[in-house]
Amino acid sequence: MAQKVTPRSEDYSRWYTDVIQMADVADYSPVKGCMVIKPYGYTLWEHVKEGLDRRFKETGHVNAYFPLFIPLSFIQKESEHVEGFSPELAIVTVGGGKELEEPLVVRPTSETIIGHMYAKWIQSYRDLPVLINQWANVVRWEMRTRLFLRTTEFLWQEGHTAHATKEEAEAETMQMLEVYRDFAVNDAAIPVIEGRKSESEKFAGAVNSYAIEAMMGDRKALQAGTSHFLGQNFAKAFDIQYLDETNELQYVWTTSWGVSTRMVGAVVMVHGDDLGLILPPKLAPIQVVIVPIWMNDEQRDDVLAVVEPLENKLGEHVRVELDAREGYSPGWKFNDWEMRGVPLRVEVGPRDLKNDQVVLARRDVAGRERKITVPLGSAVERVVGMLDEIQTGLYNRALDFRESHTYDPKDYDEFREAVAHGFARAWWCGDADCETAIKDETKATIRCIPLEQPSGQGRCIYCSEVAEEMALFAQAY
Repeated sequence: MAQKVTPRSEDYSRWYTDVIQMADVADYSPVKGCMVIKPYGYTLWEHVKEGLDRRFKETGHVNAYFPLFIPLSFIQKESEHVEGFSPELAIVTVGGGKELEEPLVVRPTSETIIGHMYAKWIQSYRDLPVLINQWANVVRWEMRTRLFLRTTEFLWQEGHTAHATKEEAEAETMQMLEVYRDFAVNDAAIPVIEGRKSESEKFAGAVNSYAIEAMMGDRKALQAGTSHFLGQNFAKAFDIQYLDETNELQYVWTTSWGVSTRMVGAVVMVHGDDLGLILPPKLAPIQVVIVPIWMNDEQRDDVLAVVEPLENKLGEHVRVELDAREGYSPGWKFNDWEMRGVPLRVEVGPRDLKNDQVVLARRDVAGRERKITVPLGSAVERVVGMLDEIQTGLYNRALDFRESHTYDPKDYDEFREAVAHGFARAWWCGDADCETAIKDETKATIRCIPLEQPSGQGRCIYCSEVAEEMALFAQAY
C-alpha cells in the first residue's frame, strides 16, 4: 500500500488507528465519537457474532429484541444503576416536533426495560428460567473515544436471564463467563484471565461482576467481556415475582452478560504488527488469498487455468479469495493482503506451474520462514493444516507475551515498576482507600480478582495489612 503504518514502537495509539483505517476495518463518522464499520470490519464482527451466538444457543439461550428507547423513569428505579449510568445517558426530550411527556433514554444497556417485560411474562415457577440474549446497539456518551475500544455508539450482545434460585443465577453467571473465555481462547486466540471485579469496578446495580481481562500489545489491559450476578436488585425494582411450587410469591434472581465490538479492537491490538492486521483464521473474513503471477496474457491464461480449480477446491474447506485484479503488481497485492491480515497467501506463477507446486506465505511469520513450497496436489491439505497451526501459534505467542510481562512484585516500589510495564499480581486487603490510592499514584486499577487464587494469606501491597485475596493490577483502556 502507498501509505505506511506508524510503527508500534513509535506511537502505539497512532499505529492502532492507522491499521484500522488502512485495512478498511472502520472509519470515523461525522458524528463525534461514533464510527462507520466498513464491510471488511463488519464481516470480522459477524464472525465474532457467529462464534458467540452458537455457544449461546448450545447453552439453551434464545435471541429476542427490545426497544432502543427506554422511559427515563425505568432507569431511575434502581438507584445504583441510575447513579452509575447518569453521566453517560443520551436523553430524548422532543419527538415529532413536540416535547415528550416523559423523556426517553437511548439504550445504554437493557436491564431496566427487560426487567419491565419480565415482570409481565413471569408468573409461575413454570415460566423459569428465562434465558434471552439480544444483539443490539447501545449509546453511552463517552468523552474520550477510540475506534472499537470506546465509542459513543457500539454494537454488542447482552444476555438477560431470570431464575428461581440464587444458586441457579450464580451458576448462569459463571457459565457465561466460561463461554466468553472459551470464545476468546479458541476463536480469537486471545489468552484471558477470569476474575471478579472489585466493588468500585463492578457493574452499576450488580451484586457481583466478573470479567475476562486480556493484555494488549502495549501491555495495557482490556476488559473483553463481563458477566453479572444481579441478585434480586432489578427483580425488586421492577417487581418480577413468581408463584413457587408451594404457591408463595418469590422474587426472581437475575443475571446479565455482554461482549461488544471492543472484541474487534482486542484482536487488532493483541495480534497486529507494523505491517498491519494479523487475524486468527477462525475470525478472518478471508482465510486464504490466492495471488496468481504472470508477465503476459499467455502466462495469465496458463496460471488462471490452474488457480481457478484450486480456488474451488479450497472453497470447500476455507474462506478463500482469488485476487486476479488487473493493473496491480504482485508485490502491491502482497502488501495489501498483509495489511488486511489474511492468515495465508497462496502464490502461483509460471515457474510454479513448471514444477507443479505452489508457494504458501504465512502472515504470522516474519522473514524467510514465512514462505514454503508445497506440491500442487497436496496444497489443499497443507493449507487447511497450516491454518490450524496459525490459529494455535497466535494464541501461544499472545500467551507467552502476557506471561513475560506479568510480575509478582514484593513491595510497593516493585509494584509501581511492574504496572508501568505490564500486569502485576499482588495481595490486596480489600480496602477501597488502598485501591483508590494505587490508582491515583500509578494509573493502575484492579482489573479483576482472579478466580484462581494462591493458598493462604499475604500482605496488602499498599498498606501491608493482612490480605485474603490477590488482585490483578494494570493500566487499562
